[in-house]
Amino acid sequence: MLVILTFIILFHVISGILLFISTINNAWWVISAPGGSVIYTDLWYSCNVTCLPVKNSASTDAAYLQAVQATMILSTILCCVGFFVFILQLFRLKQGERFIFTAVVQLLSGLCVMIGASIYTAEREGFTEESLRKGGYGSSYVLAWVSFPMTLISGLMYLVLRKRK
Repeated sequence: MLVILTFIILFHVISGILLFISTINNAWWVISAPGGSVIYTDLWYSCNVTCLPVKNSASTDAAYLQAVQATMILSTILCCVGFFVFILQLFRLKQGERFIFTAVVQLLSGLCVMIGASIYTAEREGFTEESLRKGGYGSSYVLAWVSFPMTLISGLMYLVLRKRK
């Protein structure tokens, strides 16, 4: 039982770390600019030597970007809440009960990641600045998609897990 709990806790912590990195890091979109420089664009800023906000990111033209920002932040918060709820339930649940609430929170976190990354995938050509359209997905985008199955599997493991002695 201790090995299973350790594995589940590690899985949850790793998915939370991946969510934090993918939400915060500025490599959702990478553009090779003329002259050999590289421009990294995340959900908020476009960075080369200096970081500037993504053009028109606060307008209705970039509403998709605001939706991705909201879902990624919500998924990270839900993942953290799910971990704290798991720790509380670990000490409060009676023997034989399942971690249903933790599983629901973790599955919602996975759903938010999927929605955010899917919106970003569908709207990759939606940058209002023409120079940003000629790029490719960066490491943060990949981490978001990697964290999706991890949070989903973690939520499913909580559904199966029963509190034993």
